[in-house]
Amino acid sequence: MTSAPETASLAEIVSAVLTHPGLRAKAEIGLVAEELGQEVMGAAAMGTAGAPDWLGGPGDDGAVVEAGGARVVACGEAIFPPFVVADPHGAGFAAVLTNVNDLAAMGAEPLGIVDTVVAPEPVARAVLAGMREAALLYRVPIVGGHLTVHDGPPAVSAFGVGHAPVPLSVTRAEPGQSLVVAAALDGEMRTDFPFFPAFRSRGDRCAGDVRLLAALARAGTCVAAKDISMAGLVGSLAMLLECDSLGVTVDLDAVPAPAGVPLISWLTCFPSFGFLLCVPRGREDECVAAFAGRELAAAVVGVLDDTRELALRAGAERATVLRLDEFRVTGLPH
Repeated sequence: MTSAPETASLAEIVSAVLTHPGLRAKAEIGLVAEELGQEVMGAAAMGTAGAPDWLGGPGDDGAVVEAGGARVVACGEAIFPPFVVADPHGAGFAAVLTNVNDLAAMGAEPLGIVDTVVAPEPVARAVLAGMREAALLYRVPIVGGHLTVHDGPPAVSAFGVGHAPVPLSVTRAEPGQSLVVAAALDGEMRTDFPFFPAFRSRGDRCAGDVRLLAALARAGTCVAAKDISMAGLVGSLAMLLECDSLGVTVDLDAVPAPAGVPLISWLTCFPSFGFLLCVPRGREDECVAAFAGRELAAAVVGVLDDTRELALRAGAERATVLRLDEFRVTGLPH
């Protein structure tokens, strides 16, 4: 008989979120802007008044680039080195998966993946096998890359490109929009890394799952999104709110969560399919139904406001996680 998972207090959940290495690591992103400068980061997306427009970011999961009249999204991910060492096949799979999710969060349909692998030959083969499996599952080709075989520590990165006729951007998040959490709850939590893989159970449905957000973007059902990454659900939400210094109180009782997984673990893990969506008022039922139609869980968990405060509520209890005017999430300029 399986025992029920232990229930953490709201204070314990807040503490786990704030000390989560995945969230703390996001603060280091600011050094990119410090060294490159806004004149480089926003050079391709300056509006007529000389200020970056919404396509310029930064702060989204990918960059929107105008390409001959089409909007293309480019993104990239470096895989956590200890994960590459421990599970090179899984690291290869994750290299494709993370890019596909980033493209989906931008309202893009994936067009191709480029990879870079530096590793001993047996490790490189395992990484490439993992990439091949993910590419077939998500129906996205690996169109190029770089391989260096050597005996030193392995390193794996990948880069994705996708087409986004109607891009999603955190700069379009506004007070009054509903916050929807959507996730695949099929699967089991890994015991060695905070990762919840649902793709084994989802199987051939995975390719259609990640393309659903592009359809919602085109329909206007969703205007902004962010994938739930290594920062966890709450940490990823802080990144979404940071761009325009928004706030929200998340109803933890409404958050879709897999059975048998402690909530504190679910809120601080990286799910293989998990997204935060900003939905215009009146479109919530349409959004939730679209995910339900694919046997994916989705629910409204809060309403965006202008308080600059990220808080959690469980029952009658409410606790502040952070204030965006006091806490550095990524440190990127806005």
